[in-house]
Amino acid sequence: MKKMEQVPIIELKNIRKSYGRFEALKGVDFRIYPGEIVGLVGDNGAGKSTLLKIMMGVFRPDEGEIFVEGKKVNFRSPSESRELGFEPVYQESDLISQLNIWRNFFLGKEITKKFFIGKFLDKKKMRSITSKALDRIGIKIRDADSDIMALSGGERRSVSIGRAWHFEGKVLILDEPVTGLSVKESEKVLEYLKKIKETGCSVIMITHNIYHVYDVADRIAVLDRGIKIAEMRREDSTPEKIIDMIRGKKKLI
Repeated sequence: MKKMEQVPIIELKNIRKSYGRFEALKGVDFRIYPGEIVGLVGDNGAGKSTLLKIMMGVFRPDEGEIFVEGKKVNFRSPSESRELGFEPVYQESDLISQLNIWRNFFLGKEITKKFFIGKFLDKKKMRSITSKALDRIGIKIRDADSDIMALSGGERRSVSIGRAWHFEGKVLILDEPVTGLSVKESEKVLEYLKKIKETGCSVIMITHNIYHVYDVADRIAVLDRGIKIAEMRREDSTPEKIIDMIRGKKKLI
C-alpha cells in the first residue's frame, strides 16, 4: 500500500483523446509512483499507445489534466516530457548499427574535453561510464567498443533501456520491450527492469504478454476500447483473471 503522503511522479486525470469520430481514450485516470513498475494491458485498439504518447508529449489530450510530482503540466512536445525525466524505449531499436556500444550510449550526449586547439571527444571516459552504467543493472558487455550489430536482440534492447535509465530518466516508458526476443533474452530484460526499479526509477510497460508483465509489475491497469476497466495490485489477481478481463469473460475488479 502506498503512503498517503506520497505524490505520484505522474498522474493523468480524465484523459480524453479522439481521432476524428473515433474516441481512443474516454476519461482515463492513470498514475505511477516512485520505484514502481506498472503494466498497461489490453487488446489492440484499447488506447494503450495513445495514453503513453500523451505522457511522452507526442499527442496532447483533448480533455483532462496531467500532473508531474503534483504540479500541473502541459506537454507541448516530446522534448518537454523528456526534460522532466520521462524516457521512452521503443519496440523498434533506436540504436545505430554503424556505431559501437559506447557511441550509441552517448549519442547526442557526448562528453568532450578541452585542448589548446579545441574540444575532442573524451572516448576513455565514455567507454568507462558505459561499461559501469550497464554493469550496475546487470548487463554484462564484452567490450564497450563492440559493434551494436554484434549484440543479440536482447542485448541491444537492454542497452537502450540502460541508456534511458542512466541519463536521469525518472520514468522509463516501454512499448512491448520483449517482443521478438527469445525466452532467455526476455527473462534477462525483465530482470534488468527489476534492478532498475531498485534504484528508484519507475517503469511503465505495455505488453501483450500478460505473464511477462505479471512477473515484474507492482500494479496492472487494464484498458478496453478507451476505458480503464480495472486496476489491481499483482497480488490481488492472476494472469488468467487478467486475460479473462481483456477477453470480456471476467467481472471487473
